[in-house]
Amino acid sequence: MSQSLGRCLQYFTVTYCCISGIYVKFGLNTIEIPFSLFVRLSVRQALAVPSATSHFCLSAALMALSGRKLPEPEVKIEVLHNPLICYRKSKYGDMLLVHYEGFLESNGTMFHSSRKHGDNSPVWFTLGIQEVLKGWDKGLQNMCTGERRKLTIPPSLAYGKEGKGKIPPGSTLIFDIELMEIRNGPRSHESFREMDLNDDWKLSKEEVKEYLKKEFQKHGYSPNDTHHEVMVDDIFKNEDEDKDGFISVREFTYQHDEL
Repeated sequence: MSQSLGRCLQYFTVTYCCISGIYVKFGLNTIEIPFSLFVRLSVRQALAVPSATSHFCLSAALMALSGRKLPEPEVKIEVLHNPLICYRKSKYGDMLLVHYEGFLESNGTMFHSSRKHGDNSPVWFTLGIQEVLKGWDKGLQNMCTGERRKLTIPPSLAYGKEGKGKIPPGSTLIFDIELMEIRNGPRSHESFREMDLNDDWKLSKEEVKEYLKKEFQKHGYSPNDTHHEVMVDDIFKNEDEDKDGFISVREFTYQHDEL
């Protein structure tokens, strides 16, 4: 391998890390580098490699310096099996029943299997409300019953720099997941997003009140602020379990007649 080619490969490693996160991979080891050092590395190597790709990395570094949001890392999805007929595809808000096996990408070690560990039963969860890893919420959308997928999930969409249990810090994870069943969730993800006007993943009293106003108007009733305030107080009395003044996405999954 020529010296210039080796420099380009090293450059691409830094470019990828600069764009995708704060984890740098050297062989089988993953280490964390401060973001400020990332920017310096990216600028220095971009200047050292006179090519179209160097301009790409320099642009990424300048974008970071300017405060613009960097693209979020993606989940790599590989379909291992597709059913002949797909009657329904998964979407946010659906309850999914899955069997899965999880592996460390670094050495292939299996850290959990729903078929071999615990009670050997598949697991239920609601898609899109952060009950599971962010990588699962992203990677299991539009999936058919009976479909199997292989998900490769970067650390930032898994257990991050902290790790968990058998999973070391900064680990990329691989999951083999089979979707067994799809059911309607107790509430739709779309309804929550419609009510969550500022996209902070929680509902304030003002947001719920505004939603009620629109629903009343949609069905031909005139807005009644006093009546809405009474309804909102009743909703929060029943649904705001931790009494923090907001209804979280988890609290929202429990059905309430007014919403």
